[in-house]
Amino acid sequence: MNRDQILKLSSMPASSPSYPLPPFRFINREYMTVIYESDRDAIRAAVPEPLVPDPSNQVFFECIRMPDSSGFGDYTESGLVIPCHYEGTPCSFVTQMYLDDEAPIAGGREIWGFPKKLANPKLEVASDTLTATLDYAGQRVATGTMAYKHENHSRDPQKTVDAVRKLQVLLKLIPDVDGKPKIAQLVGLNITEVTVKGSWAGPARLHLIPHVNAPVADLPVRKVLGGLHFIADLTLPGGRVLLDYMKS
Repeated sequence: MNRDQILKLSSMPASSPSYPLPPFRFINREYMTVIYESDRDAIRAAVPEPLVPDPSNQVFFECIRMPDSSGFGDYTESGLVIPCHYEGTPCSFVTQMYLDDEAPIAGGREIWGFPKKLANPKLEVASDTLTATLDYAGQRVATGTMAYKHENHSRDPQKTVDAVRKLQVLLKLIPDVDGKPKIAQLVGLNITEVTVKGSWAGPARLHLIPHVNAPVADLPVRKVLGGLHFIADLTLPGGRVLLDYMKS
């Protein structure tokens, strides 16, 4: 391979790149989100400066089914998102993510800095209950349940669209070949081309179990506020650097 050929590669390994270049299109992406109040100090410890946690002390537990995603395939993802502000702009800081597919793990970490780890999340309907579970290393670390399609939000789809398009912020950390920091950035992105196909709310519950390598319970559940469930088509574009810690 010559230099030009190398620079055209989307990712490693050169013989079979793990993922193509963004944007990535998702069809029938299904979300279950349990909104809960957590511990103020635990939230502050998880959020990097200069982000400011929202004073509501809310955390979102998300489980997402992605049956049709260009370049990434069919997979399920779960994790924790913390509402914050960046320079006065409302945003969502993605603090933990767990999924079952190598391509979006590699691409998510290397392109945007999504904090992805290999695990076994599931989202399924069991009778009248939407159920999300997360297993890590053979151990259950989270169980979320939500009443199935209790309150229909189809009359106000724009509210769901606005929530999906809200600024997402990631902490991207990549070491140099000597192990010292090479990339340390706050990265921002906004989902585009959102079409909501259905949106519902309802009562929910969430149980988090301590685990050293999947520390979802480090943001403990103080009070569950409710659940959201929606299905949408959307596009994940490239991101942008909000702050370079190596230069500040």
